[in-house]
Amino acid sequence: MGHSMPLLHSISEVRAAIRQARLAGRTVGLVPTMGALHEGHLSLLAAARERGDFLVVSIFVNPTQFSPREDFTTYPRTLEADVEACRAAGGDLVFAPSVEEMYPAGFCTTVRVQGLTEGLCGRFRPGHFDGVTTVVCKLLDIVQPDRAYFGLKDYQQFVVLRRMVLDLDLPVEMVPCPTVREADGLAMSSRNRHLTPEQRRVAPRLHQALQAGSEVLRQGGTGEQAIAAVQEFLSKEPEFRVQYIEAVNPETLEPRLQTGRPVVLAVAAYLGETRLIDNLRVD
Repeated sequence: MGHSMPLLHSISEVRAAIRQARLAGRTVGLVPTMGALHEGHLSLLAAARERGDFLVVSIFVNPTQFSPREDFTTYPRTLEADVEACRAAGGDLVFAPSVEEMYPAGFCTTVRVQGLTEGLCGRFRPGHFDGVTTVVCKLLDIVQPDRAYFGLKDYQQFVVLRRMVLDLDLPVEMVPCPTVREADGLAMSSRNRHLTPEQRRVAPRLHQALQAGSEVLRQGGTGEQAIAAVQEFLSKEPEFRVQYIEAVNPETLEPRLQTGRPVVLAVAAYLGETRLIDNLRVD
């Protein structure tokens, strides 16, 4: 691939580069990330390449989506390797702003999506989704892409952002991309690198538990029975500290405890200090 790919830090530089791409008749695709890129992120880049987009990858560990007890300071930061990975995957521009560039002195605006942010991860991470929606709203405004690409591992995040784009009439197509997994089923995540070898061995059971739950749903069981099956599977692994297991309507994220399709089964659990999330959709 060896093409030169700018690494830009300022909003004005990014806007100038995108103006040039537009003048050249390109459509623009955005893959917003917090860096520490893995195959999951690279699958988003590949989806954008397929559509021929001028491909902008943002790398920004966004402080406003971490609550005070969370891992903002220890979140992996690997900018050089990330830029190299983007170049190899055919990215056209990496935007890696400083915190000051995104949140200058006096910044006091929040974009909040009500309702969809209250359950699942939102119940345990107060303020998290306000941080996500605000930063993504800013990125969509800075880059003004035709399409933005998101992985479905963060299922609630995708639903929330899609609602924000709809409600605020942002002219961008939101492209959901399937979760990319390790060979043993573990959903790829930048946080996986914090797992000890022993925790890494146990981690794929999260996905296996969801598969057990989705099997119950396929047999005609209720959401409640599926949750119980996931719970039972995970209870055999004392290392997991389960935060939640839920069966929800894929559109509204409201609980689907009875029968009814489609359903998204979602789970969050800690292995040691590392919080893992995963989900499966059953149609």
